[in-house]
Amino acid sequence: MDKDNELEVTTVWDFPERGRWATHTASFRGNFAPQVARNVILRYSKKGDLVLDPMVGGGTTVIEAKLLERRSIGVDINPAFIENIRARLNFEGKYEPELLVGDARNLSFMEDESVDLIVTHPPYLNIIKYSNGKLIGDLSNISGVKKFLSEFEKAVKEFYRVLKPDSFCAILIGDTRKRRHYVPLSFYVMALFLKNGFILKEDIIKTQHNCKLTPYWRKQSAKYNFLLIMHEHLFVFRKPKDGEDTSIYRYSTMKNSQSFPI
Repeated sequence: MDKDNELEVTTVWDFPERGRWATHTASFRGNFAPQVARNVILRYSKKGDLVLDPMVGGGTTVIEAKLLERRSIGVDINPAFIENIRARLNFEGKYEPELLVGDARNLSFMEDESVDLIVTHPPYLNIIKYSNGKLIGDLSNISGVKKFLSEFEKAVKEFYRVLKPDSFCAILIGDTRKRRHYVPLSFYVMALFLKNGFILKEDIIKTQHNCKLTPYWRKQSAKYNFLLIMHEHLFVFRKPKDGEDTSIYRYSTMKNSQSFPI
């Protein structure tokens, strides 16, 4: 695992082989490579810090937090996911993750400015439906861009509230297509974070490999003349320090803007 402990030093991250150490698995469709969580946790937190994943899904973040001696909280709206993660935390570690069934849009059980780092990988609209439309409130059941962003903004506001000043929130988000046209979902999400007070620390391009449906979409690409999307954005945002002048980082009308470019 020595190579997996080496921090990435560029804004392009490429992991052709998914890490399979500890209890990590690729069986949970759509979960991110543990190398992503490991790099973020090592770079933006220290041992004993509290790491939050408010859409914990397959559990990658909390597994890495336990391995790296961070305290952690994993929240997910799907109870089945939480139970699955519990079974995968059966290894020794200094801190046992706290797992909760809950909604990222309402973290009222958490105190203001109590989290040192947020790491999460939300659904990309309804590209993968994690509850097949049966779970009320599941963001992965929303197909419309405007509705998805309206609901996701509630989560962004909660992330800002619970995160400590001068601390980081990392979110891995991809784009999609509708009627063969590119929908820049990642940039719409980035705009939500900027609108709600965050500033952008890094924009990392994470290449995609081994996508199950790539052979199908390759044929569709040739037939209908569009390019396959083979990257995601890992945005790392920082919550400014109290009283910090952030004007040098942002377009002057972005903060608190009521308009949205969709």
